[in-house]
Amino acid sequence: MSENTTTSTELTSQYAAQVTSDLERNLKEQERVSGEIAALQEQLDTLQQDHTVLVNMQQALGITLRPEKPATAPEQAAVPAPRKKAATRSSGTARAKKSSAALSRPRSRKSASKPPVAATTTTPPSLVELIRQHLAGQSEPRSTAEVAAALDQAHPDRGIKNTVVRTTLENLVAKGQAQRTKQGSSVYYIAPDTGRPTSSAPTATQQQEEAQSEEAQ
Repeated sequence: MSENTTTSTELTSQYAAQVTSDLERNLKEQERVSGEIAALQEQLDTLQQDHTVLVNMQQALGITLRPEKPATAPEQAAVPAPRKKAATRSSGTARAKKSSAALSRPRSRKSASKPPVAATTTTPPSLVELIRQHLAGQSEPRSTAEVAAALDQAHPDRGIKNTVVRTTLENLVAKGQAQRTKQGSSVYYIAPDTGRPTSSAPTATQQQEEAQSEEAQ
């Protein structure tokens, strides 16, 4: 029991010392703040007295009261501010409309110039023309496989097949636009001799045969 009593007594004395120290600090702070308040109050009284003297002098001299103007100036300036913004917005909208109109004009011209460009595009040559040109550039007879391989290499997007090339070559031989030679069991084709007459323009039957060969491709 004596130890508990001693411990509580020590705690009480510590708390009492802490409270006493806090109270002293609080009183000193109150004195400091009170002194500042008194000094500020004295300054305020002095300013109020000076203001009264200045107002009396102003009234005696008949000078218009000017301190009110700065108070009204912000209100007057605040009125045109939205108008300026509105003006800038309207001018920005007008500029945007002009720029959009300027952009739309070249587009209309481009669209008007598109048909001539489409008209000048050339269609790719037919398979008959490709085979005829290939044979004309060869000095020796070529087999169907050789002709098909050469055309497929030159035009990989056409998907040229041997069977279609053979049919087209036979049609050219039938029309006198190619010659067929045979070496053993192999068949070769070459362009016709210059002395041999060839039709300069295909007949209706030839055109039909060319169309059928193209459909088979």
